[in-house]
Amino acid sequence: MKWLIFTLLLLSNTLFAQGTGDLGIIIERATGSVKVIENSGNSTLGTITGLGDLSHASAVYSRDARFAYVFGRDGGLSKLDLLSRTLVKRVMQSGNSIGGAISQDGKLVAVSNYKPGGVRIFDAETLDLVADIPATYGEGNLLSKVIGLVDAPDQRFIFSLWDAGEIWVVDMTDVKNPKITKFKQIGKNPYDALITPDGRFYLAGLFGEDGMALLDLWNLQQGVRRILPDYGKGLKKLPVYKMPHLEGWAIAGNFAFVPAVGLHEVLVINTLDWTEAGRIPVHGQPVFVMARPDGRHVWVNFAVPDNDTVQVIDSLSLKVIKQLQPGKGVLHMEFEPRGEEVWLSVRDKNKVQVYDTRDFSVKAELFADTPSGIFFSYRAHRIGL
Repeated sequence: MKWLIFTLLLLSNTLFAQGTGDLGIIIERATGSVKVIENSGNSTLGTITGLGDLSHASAVYSRDARFAYVFGRDGGLSKLDLLSRTLVKRVMQSGNSIGGAISQDGKLVAVSNYKPGGVRIFDAETLDLVADIPATYGEGNLLSKVIGLVDAPDQRFIFSLWDAGEIWVVDMTDVKNPKITKFKQIGKNPYDALITPDGRFYLAGLFGEDGMALLDLWNLQQGVRRILPDYGKGLKKLPVYKMPHLEGWAIAGNFAFVPAVGLHEVLVINTLDWTEAGRIPVHGQPVFVMARPDGRHVWVNFAVPDNDTVQVIDSLSLKVIKQLQPGKGVLHMEFEPRGEEVWLSVRDKNKVQVYDTRDFSVKAELFADTPSGIFFSYRAHRIGL
């Protein structure tokens, strides 16, 4: 009997003796499941089911990159084990949520909620609730939708309030007593936000007016600064078919590339002084504008009716150098850690295509049921991802 137990333990350890650095997940939005994948051989390892409504799902990773935390649109928070390909735990923490973040020390997972509006923070190990922060505004009796939740250095979370037009900074150094700093009147309807890769600047896009709101986390006493206040002035904006995402913004040298709301343009920002440095005409309304890890090229996908197309921008010439048409429903892109390949989800073809970023050839195709977000585990070691 002892020999049998020893053998089973040995087999179990052998089964899970796998690195996690090249793993990831693909969201299968219509089936409430995810594909577990690896990017060294571009293959699927398994499927995890039972994750609820994943129509606008995103994910973050534990420090060791073994566990993925998936934020579902139905308010579900799911913890997945990538090695055993199992659902560890799932909690229904709200009625409608829109993403989340993991703390600098990896011990806390925060979720941003539309309903009820606010942020709830959980123990990353147990998924027990440790803090509930309602996004109250006005006379204190209104709740705002929360968007743009990111992690920041010094054990902080930053997020924006869509209805209130505010940015909040939450210091979780003392878990039992969160310290909240509020910045009001930052602009109308912040729709998404990002943090720069060095963790210094938090940038919120504004849907209700032109411009963006910038907060320097090294100098909070300076307050929120408005940048690009007139980038849409005098231009006829089109109906917005899908809100652009700032999370996947592109930085190349001293330039940032971000999608313009309601325009067929990518904005170029000089990050030294946060002024407009140019505009690049593109095929449609950009959704994700993402840089290859070395910053040499910037890949752009689009809202309907142009979501069958991807364009590649040269970051030196600021011109489109390649146009691809993978098929209808290109919803997300994810570069491999060193950028030699990029994965594209093509929802309407039920497949994910892997492209060589040098010659733009298709290196692999994987089946996935209505794929959307693709998230690799190297995000575990990146601020804001």
